[in-house]
Parts: sequence; structure tokens; C-alpha cells
Amino acid sequence: MPYRSSLCLMASLVRERAISPVELVEAHLRQIESRNPEINAFVVVLAEEARAAARCAEEAVTHGEPLGLLHGVPVTVKDSFDMAGLPTLCGSSFRLDHRAAADATAVARLRAAGAIILGKTNCPEFLSNYETDNHLTGRTNNPWNLEYTPGGSSGVEAAAIAAFCSAGGIGSDGGGSVRIPAAFCGIAGLKPTPGRISAAGHFPLICHPAGLLGVAGPMARTAEDLRLLFAALAGYDNQDPFSAPVPLRAPDLQGLRVGVAEQFYQVPVAPAVRETVRRAAGTLEQIGIPAEEFQPEGLERAPNLWWFFFGQLPAPLTRQLIGGRENEAHWTGTEFLNQALEQPEPTAAQLLLNLATRDRMRASLLRQMEQYPVLLLAACGVTAFPHRLRRFDVGGREIGLFQAMMPATPFNLLGLPALVIPFGLSPEGLPVAIQLVGRPYEEELLLELAVKLEQARGVFPGPFEPRPQSQP
Repeated sequence: MPYRSSLCLMASLVRERAISPVELVEAHLRQIESRNPEINAFVVVLAEEARAAARCAEEAVTHGEPLGLLHGVPVTVKDSFDMAGLPTLCGSSFRLDHRAAADATAVARLRAAGAIILGKTNCPEFLSNYETDNHLTGRTNNPWNLEYTPGGSSGVEAAAIAAFCSAGGIGSDGGGSVRIPAAFCGIAGLKPTPGRISAAGHFPLICHPAGLLGVAGPMARTAEDLRLLFAALAGYDNQDPFSAPVPLRAPDLQGLRVGVAEQFYQVPVAPAVRETVRRAAGTLEQIGIPAEEFQPEGLERAPNLWWFFFGQLPAPLTRQLIGGRENEAHWTGTEFLNQALEQPEPTAAQLLLNLATRDRMRASLLRQMEQYPVLLLAACGVTAFPHRLRRFDVGGREIGLFQAMMPATPFNLLGLPALVIPFGLSPEGLPVAIQLVGRPYEEELLLELAVKLEQARGVFPGPFEPRPQSQP
């Protein structure tokens, strides 16, 4: 079944003429037809466009033309990235009149690398929730358990990839929105340094200084696949003011020490999450990389600062957007908005003070990371949860959604690269992930380390496959 292969293997098989792009696309379209009704992942399936692109890709192979890194590989795109001629809906009826004039830079780079885009995947309204539902496409379900959420706001990209409807794709991450869905759906996801992958052509705008938190990032079933996607997507783009001409570099694991934090300060995590982080630390030791306990200093207020920039600061603008049409907004777009509007409107003085506090916090952590260039943490305090659940019992203590996401959000605030891979299963049979965090522009180091960990872990099962005995 070719659609179950890794993205890297698909690219290799096409290059070696062992499989044709047409076969790959047709296999994925059949899988979409089979699985999409239950997970509800796609805003639009571009079946005929994908078939035409596959025929062109096959002709290029036949004629011996130069092939891109992703030649003939079927991928998907989160519906927050522009694709020429299509609406970029972001799950909102407020965007129904939109049509993109050109491809987002990330989409253009996928095409330039030879990837074939199968369709666009669903989003919560305005990308503003850790669940995916809206008035246009409806609720998306986690392929591991249809009564559970795949996460948000890139939850549907994760669900499509986990369900073998796509080999990989691109999402965006402003508060864990690549990493949380990857963790919930048992795939890999990378939040790069801002600007390392261009976010030009993304809605809402994140490729400008006021964006601060959000980035475009690849999602796939393995870290090795992420590495190939990253190579195709990374690069300077003068349309993204965060972008810098940083070339791809060969990582060096020699002498690397990893700092391990099982939870964010005193905020508890689920027992399965804690044990998975410990097991990953033990695996690092087994492959010759010291993993030592690490308690960061000075990050206690990082989640609160993240909420200021993610929730409070943009809330008045969103209120203006929906003003007079509040009844048309979906709960995924207003749940956090209403929470933010309950607080006083931010002032210019607050903004400047919080920017300065954020910069001092970042500088302090980077000094600490001179000793530990990579940190190993939980991806999230909990595993995937039932739709609309907001309180969680973790080892006898109750935490809320904001607390559950604390392992992820500080690294949006601080602009550090972070990567998630699945590393175990909960007693309920749900994926449990780990998170690797690095220093700015050191994505290659994170990817190399994640590949090593995957090799030691072994093949991770998909949601429709026989599963090994649940791990503690």
C-alpha cells in the first residue's frame, strides 16, 4: 500500500521509477474517499488538479528531466496558506469572498520541489482554538478516536497525515498549533525559528513584527520526512521581514548535552506523558547523548506573556472584524476572544514593557542553553482529549487547558525552534509525544537528533494499524 510509505520513501521510489506519481496520487485519493467521511479533514480536495500534476510529474521522470526533492509526492496544505485562485477561509464565513491572487511562498516552494497538492485542510475559525470546528466544514475528528479532537489550529493537517490521506504538508504554529496536533495524532511536526520558513501568504498575517509568535512549519509522519520537507521549504524570502539568509547546515551531535524537564515548573502532566519523557531521556543515554535534569530559570511568567500577545493584544481587532455580525462567528473563534475581552484592553505602555520582558527572558534562557543546546520536554501536558473538554485530571490534580498547553507556548513567545515526535502510547492507546527545543536557527540539530531517537524507538504505528502493548 504505497500511501502508507514515508514521504522520503515515496520520493525515492518515484526517483527510481519504482512507482509513478499517478499511482501515488490515485492511492491517496482512494484513501481520502475512504477515511475523510469519518475524520472530515478536507475543505477542498483538488482531485483533477492533482491527477493532472501527477501526469506531468510522470512525464518528467520518463524524459529524464531534473527532479525536485519532493517530485511526485502527494501533500496537503492548511487552509490558512494562499493558493492562487482559491479562497483562504481559515474556517470562517467572514472569509467567503476571499480569493488568493498568488500562492503563499511555502506553497510555491512545495510546487517547485515537485510536490503534488491534494487539497486544503480544515481550521478552527481564525486559527484561534486547540480544537478544529467551524460553520463551513464542521468538526474534524482524531483518527485514533473519532470522539476526540485532533487539536488545532493545524489539527486537520495532522489528522490527514496520520490517516494516510497525505504524505505530509504545511501548518502554522502560534501557540503550539503544529506541535499539539502532531502530538495528538501521532505524527511529527516542526515549529522553526521565525522566518526560517517563509510565512508570506499566510492568513492571519504572521510574517511581520506584530506577528511575533507565529511561524510556518512542516508536518509529516517521521522526523526524517520533516527533514526533507524542511530542506525544500527553508530559505530566504524578501516578503517575510523575519527571514534571514541562513543556509542549510550539517548538524554536529559531538559533545551534545540535552537538558530534560518533565513538566513546566509545578504544573503537573499526565503520568503517561511524564513516563514518555523519562523513556526518551533514557534512550538518549543509550545512544551516547547525556540527558540531564534541567530546570529553566526565569520562565515562570512566559505563558502569561504569551497570552498577552496571542490573546489580549489582537482581541480588539477581532472584535472589530466581527462587529455587528457576532451571531455568525463560531465558538472556536470566540472562546478565547471572549476570555481576552474580559480583561482590560492593552495599553501601549504594557506592550512596550512586555516586549522588553520577553527579550530579557529570551536572552536569559539562551545563556542557560549554552550548557544544554537542546531541551527535552513534554509536548503537551495531556494526550488527545474528547471534543470540548476543558478540565483534565492528571495524576489526581486538575488542570485547565491553558495549563495543559504550557509545555508548548513559551517557545512561541521566545521564537525558538521546537520539534515533536511520537514516542509512546498511553494506556488508552493514544499517542504520547516528546518535544525537542533548540536555539535559534539550529533546526538541523533538532531534526538530526529526532531522527536518531526515531531509529532507536522503531516504527510508530498508525491509527488503523495493529498496536503494540500500551506503554506506561
